[in-house]
Amino acid sequence: MQFSAAPLVYIVIFIAVVVLVEGVYLTVFGKSISLNSRMSRRLALLEKNHNREQVLEQLRKEMSQHMNAKGIPLYSILADKAQKANIAFSPNQLIMIMIALTGFAWMGLKIGTAAAPMVQAAMAVGMGVGGVYFWVNKKAKKRMALLEEQLPDAVELMVRSLRVGHPFSSAISIVAKEVPDPLGTEFGIIGDEAAYGRDVTESLKSFAERMDNQDLRFLAVAVAIQQTSGGNLAEILDGLAKVIRARFKLFRRVKAITAEAKWSGMFLSAFPLAAMMGISVLKPDYYDGVKESAAFIPAALIVCVLLACNVLYMRIMVNIKV
Repeated sequence: MQFSAAPLVYIVIFIAVVVLVEGVYLTVFGKSISLNSRMSRRLALLEKNHNREQVLEQLRKEMSQHMNAKGIPLYSILADKAQKANIAFSPNQLIMIMIALTGFAWMGLKIGTAAAPMVQAAMAVGMGVGGVYFWVNKKAKKRMALLEEQLPDAVELMVRSLRVGHPFSSAISIVAKEVPDPLGTEFGIIGDEAAYGRDVTESLKSFAERMDNQDLRFLAVAVAIQQTSGGNLAEILDGLAKVIRARFKLFRRVKAITAEAKWSGMFLSAFPLAAMMGISVLKPDYYDGVKESAAFIPAALIVCVLLACNVLYMRIMVNIKV
């Protein structure tokens, strides 16, 4: 029986591209850039560089650089995800990495496959750009999930700090020291900005809009109302923490209830592609009897369109909004 390793080569090269991006990222910026680190990146930078102003300037630059580069052609599709993931690479560096990984993928395809040069070039571009997009999207999802999970604990920590008599700026500094990333660094930036004269409410609103998070908007509005109208901020934040935790529990419950439907949709979407890949590996000459016929290309295009419609329809069915 004749086997073809080409589909497996494509998968291995794509995985290698994603792993290579992560390896370069950790090598350049160190372990503190990882969300698994117990020490926030801001504190790690302050250990190396004791100049608080320079650290704040570097972190603020990283926060805004991707949205400021939305004008770069084709980069706009990546800018929003890169901002939410807080990728420390600059847009130009990220583009250079895409180009370098495209070259790496092209070399791997040249060595491992016998496809036509145009096919190899197209696949290399798809893997270089798609691999970076996949990596950034994964980083963004993980960071947003951690942020939503940390927020109620951080607000409760501020409540306890306010109740023992600390001012709100000190409560933010305590969160920055005690909570790991992503909230640790973000609240540290807010505290540093407040120390240099920026209004805390403006910093919180900017943070909420940058992350596009409803709970952070609630926090910014609560602080703004208290500063304008007065009142017991500890009680306000305590009620907010309970609301955020209740919302988080509700979202987790809905996620658990709909998990079976989502996995079924993912399986039904991936199975035709997996079957096609299995046929290509186990019996590469399976379509030789019909691929020369005039109807083969139209039929293949129709199948591709139907597969795309299947994926979109399954995504719409399992994308349950709360």
